[in-house]
Amino acid sequence: MSRIEVDGIGIEYELHGPEGAPPIAITPGGRFSMESPGVRQLAEALAANGRRALIWDRPNCGLSDICLDAENESELHARTLIGLGRELGLGPMTLAGGSAGSRVTLIAASRFPEAVSRVAIWWITGGPIGLMGLVGVYCGDGAAAAASSGMAAVLDTMAWAEQAERNPRARAALLAMDRDEFIAKMQQWATFYIPSPDTPVPGMTPADFERLTMPVLIFRSGKSDVHHTRATTDWTHSLISHSVMVDPPWPDDEWNRRGEAAMAGVFGAGLFSGWPALAPALVDFTGS
Repeated sequence: MSRIEVDGIGIEYELHGPEGAPPIAITPGGRFSMESPGVRQLAEALAANGRRALIWDRPNCGLSDICLDAENESELHARTLIGLGRELGLGPMTLAGGSAGSRVTLIAASRFPEAVSRVAIWWITGGPIGLMGLVGVYCGDGAAAAASSGMAAVLDTMAWAEQAERNPRARAALLAMDRDEFIAKMQQWATFYIPSPDTPVPGMTPADFERLTMPVLIFRSGKSDVHHTRATTDWTHSLISHSVMVDPPWPDDEWNRRGEAAMAGVFGAGLFSGWPALAPALVDFTGS
């Protein structure tokens, strides 16, 4: 694991695979780190097939720094991802991500198309239940804890507990924040997830989708997934006229099964444990 500064933010990352090989950056979802089961394993599978795979902890995730200096968190992650690739000299790279990672990937590719060679996405969060649920996960729980008990209580919320436990810098940064300013920022970030009749993905307008002129691969969401609805993948596919949509290498209920196993504390379980199965398709997509 290595560390580098991107726009003044300390970012933890790993590179797998031969130097000079086609680069592909993997971005997971939630506020989960690259330590989440399946993420590093996907990178290793790609590296074994001649790819240069980048995994990283986004700002506010894992061992990277806390940063609230942005209009919304997805934009922050998108610009940091592109900055990280530039700092590492990776050149135009494939961006691949699932759940929140798909949103970050789309935003990054639409804002910085010159830095992106291809896009591969899966589990695109969408629909009222999926998007409005993110308000509580990312913003509401922390704001409510801060309002009732101060910033120390934020350290125990689901969104921030991993960083507080594993990352002393993140813990200190959160404790040092002004409570009212933190709550105001969470209120601001929450508005980002309000569903829109004009777009399936927060942060992406129809014009933004038109900027995605590079090859785009979309893995279709399962019918049983209410967080990443199939309608969202269909809508996204329709807005990127040249995109290719395929079935994923897992059952329809993959998200539900992985979530239940993780909640039950099954050893080695995680939402992304099945991601290494994507490697063959991603290798084919990224070419030689």
